[in-house]
Amino acid sequence: MSARITTPFGATSTAADVIAGVDLTGRRAIVTGGSSGIGAATARALADAGADVTIAVRDPATGGQVTTRRRGRILAAELDLADPASVRRFVAAWTGPLHILVNNAGVMATPETRTSQGWELQFATNHLGHFALALGLHDALAAAGNARVVSVSSVGHVNGEVLFDDVNFERHPYDPWAAYSQSKTANILFAVEAAKRWAPDHIAVNALNPGRIAATNLSRHLVAPPASFDPAGRTGVSVKDVGQGAATSVLLAASPLVEGVTGRYFEDCQEAEPYTPGIRRGVAGYALDPVKAARLWQLSLDQTSDR
Repeated sequence: MSARITTPFGATSTAADVIAGVDLTGRRAIVTGGSSGIGAATARALADAGADVTIAVRDPATGGQVTTRRRGRILAAELDLADPASVRRFVAAWTGPLHILVNNAGVMATPETRTSQGWELQFATNHLGHFALALGLHDALAAAGNARVVSVSSVGHVNGEVLFDDVNFERHPYDPWAAYSQSKTANILFAVEAAKRWAPDHIAVNALNPGRIAATNLSRHLVAPPASFDPAGRTGVSVKDVGQGAATSVLLAASPLVEGVTGRYFEDCQEAEPYTPGIRRGVAGYALDPVKAARLWQLSLDQTSDR
């Protein structure tokens, strides 16, 4: 087994801390959900380092405040991850190389909702939309050389695996937290399989837990959490502001400290330790399982083809 990756940064480090001294001039990046929260903080940090950043959001008008006063440029473009046609339009409009893709957007604990394709909304938005986006942008990533893809997951993945026999909760009773956990596990499994498949193209793909972030739009659908969920952070989850919450995303997107690192899961700017039940940190073994990662890839292809 390869050595665990560590860095000088930690839970209280900010996006500005981890990117200090990094020059991204000439680099192009996409951050989904970049109009608010840790997505906006990620976009700003990359642009402050000189990157040209596209924030992919459902309403480009909401990105106005993010796009001002940066060293690099920040542009807003329309993308609805739950709508395959919107993903195709976004991909078709992209030209040239892509150096950084941060799959950041997400929804959490939504009421039972299905897309027009019949997909459960959290799985559709958090995983399938990002899966289709990354595949559609693969050639642009490969053209960049040493591109990086960052998949924003959650410590919530430890509450449940992917329900391979019923990902859309057509037979299981719908539970908003089970659906959320499934989608966040899928984010990690995507990174595991993409890292393997795209290694010949020199595309690094990693996943991360940003920590529990105070007061962002992600909590707008918040319902009663599962018993194992500890909002006060007493069992290990890091409670952060948006600058701290974006730090691990920015580290994986741009820091030379993780150059060549791929197929791993990070938290608090370090590669995560294995999950210990009762402690809300670490990575569950099933989320790094290469067999399950390959199975999810095929399931995702089946779900998204011809949609």
